[in-house]
Amino acid sequence: MKRVILASTSTLYNGDYLDYLLPTLATHFVNCKTLLFIPYARPSGISHDDYTKKVSMAFAKINISVQGIHQYKNPAEAIQRAEAIFTGGGNTFLLVSQLYKNNLMTVLKNTIDAGTPYLGTSAGSNIGGMTMNTTNDMPIVLPESFNTLELIPFNLNPHYLDANNQSTHMGETRETRINEFHTLSSIPVLGLREGSWLEIYGETIILKGNLTARLFRQNETPIELETNTNFNFLT
Repeated sequence: MKRVILASTSTLYNGDYLDYLLPTLATHFVNCKTLLFIPYARPSGISHDDYTKKVSMAFAKINISVQGIHQYKNPAEAIQRAEAIFTGGGNTFLLVSQLYKNNLMTVLKNTIDAGTPYLGTSAGSNIGGMTMNTTNDMPIVLPESFNTLELIPFNLNPHYLDANNQSTHMGETRETRINEFHTLSSIPVLGLREGSWLEIYGETIILKGNLTARLFRQNETPIELETNTNFNFLT
């Protein structure tokens, strides 16, 4: 049975890394003493070692030790043997590129589908969708494919922001960009606001957090979904 959490962000404003999620993660990883971290997304260009150290400090608060996947000679075997897996945020293009370069996308999907508990934040959540096409990130590298883990039957747009009518910014809103995506694809997209996450246990997908999420479907008006919404209507 799949045991997955896909969170919009790792850190809330003025909060410490993962702190807002730790009570949930203590339950999610209840039988796990060790965790495999995938640092490939490298936010702000942070090194794999420094990123892993940051994650280790957070998980120490719930008595889980962390090893980075880059520390293993055989990363595929590390995934298959992991008690738990976390993919952190950063640049989704870089993350997906590295997963394909190391032949890990399929093994990661199969391992999660087989029941190894998984956490993704930001880019690590983006890859939980059908494709990475609704990421907010700059294409700093070209991945082998935009197809990702397909842990849920829709795409995510983490860090979703509503249009600010008082802003003088003349660029596209998130809603505009998602609508552009839907001129070419029928995959639904969930705009996941900061502090919100999805809990996936088996085939059940539930929205968690204190905010609504915005669901976009091709040729339909977007709708707001309340906390504890069950997404089985999309399966």
